[in-house]
Amino acid sequence: MQHVDTQAAAVGDLFMVGLPGLALDDSTAALVRDCRIHNFILFKRNVADPEQLRQLCEALNDLCRGQGLPLPLISIDQEGGTVTRLGPPFTQFPDARVLADSPEPEAAVREYATVCGRELREVGINMNLAPVLDVCPAGEGRFMERRSLGHDPARVGALGCLIIDALQAAGVAACVKHFPGLGAAVIDPHLHLPTVSQSRRELDEVDLAPFRAAAKAGVAAFMTSHTIYSAIDAEHPATLSALILEGILRREIGYDGLVITDDLEMGAIENNGTVAGAAHASFLAGADLLLICHDHDKIRQAHARMLAAVAAGEIPAARLAASRRRIGAVQRRYCAAS
Repeated sequence: MQHVDTQAAAVGDLFMVGLPGLALDDSTAALVRDCRIHNFILFKRNVADPEQLRQLCEALNDLCRGQGLPLPLISIDQEGGTVTRLGPPFTQFPDARVLADSPEPEAAVREYATVCGRELREVGINMNLAPVLDVCPAGEGRFMERRSLGHDPARVGALGCLIIDALQAAGVAACVKHFPGLGAAVIDPHLHLPTVSQSRRELDEVDLAPFRAAAKAGVAAFMTSHTIYSAIDAEHPATLSALILEGILRREIGYDGLVITDDLEMGAIENNGTVAGAAHASFLAGADLLLICHDHDKIRQAHARMLAAVAAGEIPAARLAASRRRIGAVQRRYCAAS
C-alpha cells in the first residue's frame, strides 16, 4: 500500500488542473487529497475581485501545505487584449500585436510584464502562461495574429525575452507558447487539429528562432502546440511528438526546463482520442506537466492511466524522476514566497 501511495504522489506531481468556481470546492480538494495533485490553472470563472482571488490562492496553498505537498504552481493566461482572464481593477493591456507595433515597443512590453507580474504576485498567482512566441504575419486572417508579437522572428524573440525577464524578476514564472510555433496555422486547435506545412528550413529560420532565444534567456517553462508539423512529424501533433519534444526541444535546442502541454481537452486532442490517452502519450513524448483545465472526471481517468503506466514499468523511473525534478525546480523558485 505504501508503494502505491508513493507512486500516486509521484504521478500527482505531473498534473496542472482547473477548478470550477470562485472558492475551493470539494472536488478540487479531493483531487489534492486522493491524487496528490498540486498545480492549478485559473480562468475568468474563478475570479470575482482581487480579494476573492487572493483568498482562493491562499486556500489552495493551505490545502497543499496541510497535505504535506509542495506549494502549488498557480497559473493563468494573462496575455492582455484577446486573452485576458483578469478584468478591472487589474490593469488592462492591449493585445501583444498592439504593444509590439507601438512607438516604443520595448518600453510597452516591459511595462506590461512588470505591472502584470506585480499584480499576479499580489493575489498569489505565480505563473503566467505568456508570452506567445508564435511568429505571425498581419493581414492574412490567421487566428494568432492579434496575440503574436509580430512577423519578424528576431523581433518576436527580443520582445518576448523582455517579457520573460520582467515577469520572472517580479517573481512570476513565464511560460512561452506554443512550441514549436503556431503562427502559420489557420485552424484553431481549441476546435480542430491544425497542420503547419512549412519546410524544416522555414521552421528553423522563423518559427523556432524565438523559442531558442527564450531557452537562452532562462524561461521557466515551454508550452506545447496541439498542431501537426508535417515536415517533422506528419503523424503526431507536437504535444504527442517525441521527434519534436525530445528531438528538437531537448536535444537540438538543449532545453532541460519544464515542458507543459496545452490543455488536453482541446478539440485538436479530444477529437482524436481520450484525454487519458493523450496524457500518457504526451508524457512519453517528453512533456512534464499535463494540463487539464475543466473536467475532473477526465483528470481522475488520466491520473489512473498514468499511475497504471508507472506501476507496469511503461514509464521508466528515471523518466518520471526527471519530470518531477523539472517541476520541483520551478515550484521552489516561484512558489516559496506565495
